[in-house]
Amino acid sequence: MTPLPRALAAEAVGTAGLLAAVVGSGVMAQRLTDDVGLQLLANAIASVAALAVLIAVIAPVSGAHFNPAVSLAQAVRRDLPWSRLPGYAVAQVLGGVFGVVVANLMYDLAPLHFSDKPRTGVGQWIGEIVATAGLVVVVGHVSRGGRGDRAPWLVAAWILAAYWFTSSTSFANPAVTIARMFSDTFAGIAPGDVLPFVLAQVTGVAVGLAGIHLLVDTPKEES
Repeated sequence: MTPLPRALAAEAVGTAGLLAAVVGSGVMAQRLTDDVGLQLLANAIASVAALAVLIAVIAPVSGAHFNPAVSLAQAVRRDLPWSRLPGYAVAQVLGGVFGVVVANLMYDLAPLHFSDKPRTGVGQWIGEIVATAGLVVVVGHVSRGGRGDRAPWLVAAWILAAYWFTSSTSFANPAVTIARMFSDTFAGIAPGDVLPFVLAQVTGVAVGLAGIHLLVDTPKEES
């Protein structure tokens, strides 16, 4: 197992890279076109491409979670020691915020500034449950049985799909949600809407774990 400091550094760097891509591509899209559909398309493609690369590069070091929801699910399934979960979550949140700072600075914006973009309502909360549950199931599928080489494209494919079919555009990640409140851009979320999103994501973890039990885990043979 990778030493904890190195694993935490990898999680922080990976999450920072992901948020730099999410927020940076959102700003770029917003500056290039006023068409919201094209903005979302550009943001989605850049984000999932970066996510796939980061997973491929960092997975051998830390598992490339970049997401407290994924880390929680992996801890419940005993694929991540519970003792590592708090450190992973803190590294992911701090890395995410740093990634937003980098993206803001690239576009000559204030390093940290609160978003006023509303993202609320039962429909969007349900969207976050669905997006997070699906992500947990995908990760559960690739994390066992020698399927790790599928992780970059399967996880990226799910997030790309969920960008477009969920009402929330698929945050599916508490660290991403917290970090994105510090960017008043296309990718932002108002601070008051963060907690309900995170609660929906935690609910999605529970739903996803049930889905893994039903669809992924191999039942033990009766003796």
